[in-house]
This record gives sequence, structure tokens and C-alpha cells, in this order.
Amino acid sequence: MKHYHTLIVFLLLIAPSVVVGIHDYRQTQQSIEQDLKQALAQTLQEKQRDVITADTIRTFNNHLQLSELRGKAVLSLSTQEEELQLQADCPAFTVWQMSDQRPSMALASMALIWAAGCSLYRRKDVAAASTFGGLTYAEGRFLNSRHEEVRFTPMQQQLMEMFFRSPSHSLSKAEICATLWPKKPDASETLYTLIRRLKPIIEQHSSLEIESDRSKAYRLKIKQIGN
Repeated sequence: MKHYHTLIVFLLLIAPSVVVGIHDYRQTQQSIEQDLKQALAQTLQEKQRDVITADTIRTFNNHLQLSELRGKAVLSLSTQEEELQLQADCPAFTVWQMSDQRPSMALASMALIWAAGCSLYRRKDVAAASTFGGLTYAEGRFLNSRHEEVRFTPMQQQLMEMFFRSPSHSLSKAEICATLWPKKPDASETLYTLIRRLKPIIEQHSSLEIESDRSKAYRLKIKQIGN
């Protein structure tokens, strides 16, 4: 799976988690605000004064319909207007605690499990990657020593994969032609052209070169110092 596919799946899981979490939070916030307003209105109607005392707090808590709010809601005096006004509020953390975040957390957990699984999978792929002469083959791509992808034509890519899968990094002419051009009676010239165009790309991005054995076989080898 490509890296961007992994990211897309992660986003498809984490985005609904955020949306569901915010939706549940806002719904709970609205319910809390309504309960605070009605409890404050009844408290003011009974006490008829903007003074916070122990009795005021007790009365206010008794009028709260949401039991989770009792002891957590905040009563305060506002000085924004000309007269003191009694206000009721609730900490954001309390709203979050009272909201049903289970669906959101479930989706977030799935996203994290997916990310962890993909990370482990990537690590195994890196560990299993084949490196030779400064060129690394992993996940169907060739990377140079600077971790930049080396671009090959489809035919060049297929030939390079054959070289890397060979324990000796060598291939016979017959083997290459039979794999790349199975229906072509004589692919000698086509192979020669392919090798000729592939050589400078390899030498530019690695310390490798293609050695020919009288055009009967080809070997991918590390260049000798001074060559």
C-alpha cells in the first residue's frame, strides 16, 4: 500500500472521530446551559438578591436537574453591567466529562491502531529492503543513498528488479529476453538498447555498473575505485 493510501485511511477514521466528538460536546453544552439557566432563575426567584451565600449555592444545586453538575457548576458575580448580576457557568472539562465521547474515542482508537499497524508494517518492509551499491529496492521503488526515488521506465524497472532478486545480481541474456520479451524470437538488439540506456541512470544514482560477459550474460556489480 502506498504512503498516501495509509494517510487517507487514517484521515477517514480520525475526521469522523473529531466531528462526532465536537457534536456530542455541543449537545451536552446546550443541555448544561439550559439546566444552569433554569436553576439560576429559580434560585433568584426564591432568594431575590444577587448575593452568593452557602444557602444560595445549596438552593442552586437543588434546582439543577443534571445531577452531574451539582458541586461542579460555578456561580459568580458579573461587574460588566451597572448592577451586579449573578451568573452560572460550567468548566469546559466538566462539559467534556458529561458528554458521550465513547463513539469518538472508538473511532480515534481505530485510527491509532491503524497508524501503529502501518508503522510496524513499514518497519518490516524497511528491514526486508534490499540494498546494494548505494541503491535500495523496497516497496516496488528504487531509492538512492539520499532516499530519493530513482525513476526508471517500466522495462528498466522490471530488469532492475530481476537483477536485485538474483542472489548473484547476474542474469543470462536468454533469461532476460525470455522474461521481458517472451514472444519475440530475437530480442538481442532490444536488450542491447535497454542496457545502454539503463547504464548511465544506474551510474548516476549509485556506485553500481552493468558488466557484460560477451553479451551472453549481464551482471550488476559495484564499481571498482578508480574506474
